[in-house]
Amino acid sequence: MSATEPAAKKSRYLLTDWNPNDESTWDSKLAWRTLWITTYSLILAFCVWFLPSAIAPKLTLLGFNLDKSQLYWLTALPGLAAGILRLIYMFLPPLIGTRKLVGITSLLCILPMAGWFYVVQDNTTPYWVLLTLAFMCGIGGGAFSGYMPSTGYFFPKRLSGTALGLQGGIGNLGMSIIQLVGPILMGFGLFGMTWLAPQQQVSGDHAGEHIWVYNAAVFFIPWCLVAAILAFIWLRDVPVKANIKQQLDIFSNPNTWYMTILYVMTFGLFSGFSAVFGLLINNQFGRESSLALPVLGATFAFLGPLIGSLIRMSWGIFCDRMGGAIWTFISGVGMAITLAGIAWVLYNPTGWTDFYIFMALMLTMFLFSGFGNAGTFKQMPMIMPARQAGGAIGFTSAIASLGPFLVGVALSAVGTGGAWAFFLGCAIFCALCSVLCWVMYARKNAPFPG
Repeated sequence: MSATEPAAKKSRYLLTDWNPNDESTWDSKLAWRTLWITTYSLILAFCVWFLPSAIAPKLTLLGFNLDKSQLYWLTALPGLAAGILRLIYMFLPPLIGTRKLVGITSLLCILPMAGWFYVVQDNTTPYWVLLTLAFMCGIGGGAFSGYMPSTGYFFPKRLSGTALGLQGGIGNLGMSIIQLVGPILMGFGLFGMTWLAPQQQVSGDHAGEHIWVYNAAVFFIPWCLVAAILAFIWLRDVPVKANIKQQLDIFSNPNTWYMTILYVMTFGLFSGFSAVFGLLINNQFGRESSLALPVLGATFAFLGPLIGSLIRMSWGIFCDRMGGAIWTFISGVGMAITLAGIAWVLYNPTGWTDFYIFMALMLTMFLFSGFGNAGTFKQMPMIMPARQAGGAIGFTSAIASLGPFLVGVALSAVGTGGAWAFFLGCAIFCALCSVLCWVMYARKNAPFPG
């Protein structure tokens, strides 16, 4: 290039000399705007991720010939897809930037929703098509490992717990929103969609009545378009550059592996049990179980993810003040105790009393998982270098997002009568994780306090 040629024009969406830890230059308005737009998109992404868990309990009512194992697989596959996609998303923030990451993902989320909208209207749809769409819903879960580190670039370390706690907690509300709003939307024809014929239930207590299962999918499509527009207009990119090879050095840091184990305990079990909560209630206590109680899993399925998400959202500020490690430790102990209690209840349930105890213990377990989800995301930016912290958050969240897949497959494998053994195994795992957290992070003079 000659001296008279103009320099390459820089994008107006790329920030220069960005250092959030320098209070004199940090643009807090931009940081918080980024968090709220990205979080809005993340809520919708989690709605997509858990869309199959909201639809699956309704499929047999529509005449789909699916057994319990097949339904568990429909709720499990989005977790497998999310785990795979998070391994890709973890490398994207420094490569393509926040703006394109959020905007393109918001558009991609429309694809599985449009697919489900179409296929649930035909109960002869092949099972492999349902599995394919369930897998595609993993796009919503995969986004998390790109969104969280990307947002982390905009905030100083002193606010990392609050910012990531808000984004993770509010984003996780998407799990609860789809399981709460989904069944409600299925109960009436949406404005502008009444030209579509309602579906008719062919089994269950309300056989012969109308239902609009496709509403749960199509309702969120316009909101994803809004998220994409907001992202492309208002978001900016931080010049944190690292190629894939440079990012792989996170695997030489032992804290990457320790924190992955702890996050599998907190988020892995949280997301896994959130995905199967409705089916678990139906299979253990509902009309098709040996107890044949008149309970519907869809009535209660939203409560678990709602409690866990609200705790995660609100507990970031306490993690900033007290450190994240102690809350991760408390989470592990609480989850171990409650999961052991659930195993005891499921060993030989006899009626309503056991159902109420089961629900109380499950919801308490979700509460403790919220403490840990907030705690772990405070720990990682504190105990790891800035460039590694983003990649570590992405990797740990990728592995933990396999929770819905692992929990769904495990419960499908052990069957209704063996669920207690799976819960007992999870309790033992949480107890071991608590020891790891105490030794490495939470005790006085721990090698990596956070």
